[in-house]
Amino acid sequence: MRNHQPIDSDQPTQRPRSSRFMPLGVLAGLAGVVLLAGGGAAWWTWQSLTSAPTSTTLEEDATTSQTPATESPTTGANLPEQTVQVYWLRLGETSIEPAATPVTVEGEQPETILTAAFETMLEGSSDPDLTSTIPPGTTLETLDIQEDGVHVNLSEEFTTGGGSASMVGRLAQVVYTATTLDPEAPVWISVEGEPLEVLGGEGILVEQPLTRTRFEEDFPL
Repeated sequence: MRNHQPIDSDQPTQRPRSSRFMPLGVLAGLAGVVLLAGGGAAWWTWQSLTSAPTSTTLEEDATTSQTPATESPTTGANLPEQTVQVYWLRLGETSIEPAATPVTVEGEQPETILTAAFETMLEGSSDPDLTSTIPPGTTLETLDIQEDGVHVNLSEEFTTGGGSASMVGRLAQVVYTATTLDPEAPVWISVEGEPLEVLGGEGILVEQPLTRTRFEEDFPL
């Protein structure tokens, strides 16, 4: 028979030790999950931090890189329009008289308006009932508004051709058109920069400055 050793009741009974370590395979799996989760969170955080500034920067760059539209230069079509009286002549049975015709010209400053009015007058009227005794080819050299009145400088063609009635008629056209903005304004007439003193071969004396009132007194039509 096998001898049995007596059991010492004073010694604690030893139990099998349970392992406190997880198997390596499980640890590796958990580590992979943690890495994936951590990597996803890190990626999402990086995108959150970087994507918004990048978008803002692109928008700012797009805004700052835009070149302001270049405004087209001011053209005649953009200038304000004014209605003024341009004077041609209407022939009667025994006389001629200045005929006021409203025309629309472009301009804002008085000198610009009067210049446009003169250029329209020198082109002639399309109305068959109106005429002009200003010789063809006459041009407006300069027009200035000064403290003492309106200064009109015409080309030398203004003094050529026609008799006394023609000379008086063209003076009327110049004086009345030059005073369309101010009927009381004095008018100073020059030809090629020289003050007009005698007009035409018949020697019509022109005392300056001329006004509408003085013209009617000195040159009855």
